Amino acid sequence: MDIVQIVFFGITAALVYVIVKEIQPNAAFILVLVASIIIFFQLIEQIRTVILFIESLAVRAAVDSYYLATILKIIGIAYIVEISANLTKDSGLTSLAAKIELAGKIFILLLALPIIQAVIEVIIQFIPTGTN
Repeated sequence: MDIVQIVFFGITAALVYVIVKEIQPNAAFILVLVASIIIFFQLIEQIRTVILFIESLAVRAAVDSYYLATILKIIGIAYIVEISANLTKDSGLTSLAAKIELAGKIFILLLALPIIQAVIEVIIQFIPTGTN
């Protein structure tokens, strides 16, 4: 599915949602959920292409595979949290969506700690110690 098809599918799903919402609100939410899942699965090949490209850049730049895997996990968490929070907001549960976003931020911070530590250690190496 290319971007035009995905956009057309999304607009069609939105129009059907508006109609179904008036008749059966619960079914309308399920429609949005299913449409979101379908769009996500249509993007898997593009996501794979991006990951392979980032991996090839990392190999050329001699980036440690641990850091690359961590960064990819962080990006994945960010997208999953955004999609989940938006679906939760669509169902009218903004408070729960905020908790999902908070959980995502905490998990991202936990994953980023080793990278932050490595950056700080590199910075410390460049700071003069005061002894000659």
